[in-house]
Amino acid sequence: MILRITRESLLDGTLRAYRQSQEMLSPGDTPQRTEAQMNALLEASLASHDPAQDLWVFGYGSLIWNPAFEHVECRPALLRGWHRRFCLKMFMGRGTRETPGLVLGLDRGGACKGVAFRIQAPMVRQELGILWQREMYGGAYNARWVRLRAGEECFPALTFVINPAHPRYVKELSVAETAAMIAAATGDLGTCREYLENTLAHLRQLGLRDAGLSRIAAALPNP
Repeated sequence: MILRITRESLLDGTLRAYRQSQEMLSPGDTPQRTEAQMNALLEASLASHDPAQDLWVFGYGSLIWNPAFEHVECRPALLRGWHRRFCLKMFMGRGTRETPGLVLGLDRGGACKGVAFRIQAPMVRQELGILWQREMYGGAYNARWVRLRAGEECFPALTFVINPAHPRYVKELSVAETAAMIAAATGDLGTCREYLENTLAHLRQLGLRDAGLSRIAAALPNP
């Protein structure tokens, strides 16, 4: 089965049901966040946001090439203080428990070029609810307000940073170790190689480069 992350699969609970079924088959990960916890985290994130204003979301990985939420504008943006890194081990989606995959998170330090998406004010709560199902349910990411620069403009945005307390957080991996895991891993969402190549290809389309990701791609064995 190839699963797709779409607006529909997030709204109708398909993706959540898949995660729950995988956890039942192979327990041992941290418990998923409850609906009450999810709602509380959403309310906490929105507490400092003026509901009459549009809201920006910063994407740095699969959100760049598959946002799956409604937005009215997107533009390249720079985030300082955080860098994009393959730091989250995956036992489902892009890997299995036997052959874990890796996906991206924002880890502390450095800088990251990605995409800022603008959600219109009336749609903020609904669209963030969709993003919450995608990014927050498993507990591996925390929502965080950051400041972005796009051209001469600076503005606040929400993004999803890695939770270093999560048991699947990977603190240190060499380029060779990262490339080996990515080359070997596949799951119901596809391969980790595809995930990396899609991210790099869409960054290039935006005129953006990521030297770290490029080094990992260069270290991949031929498919």
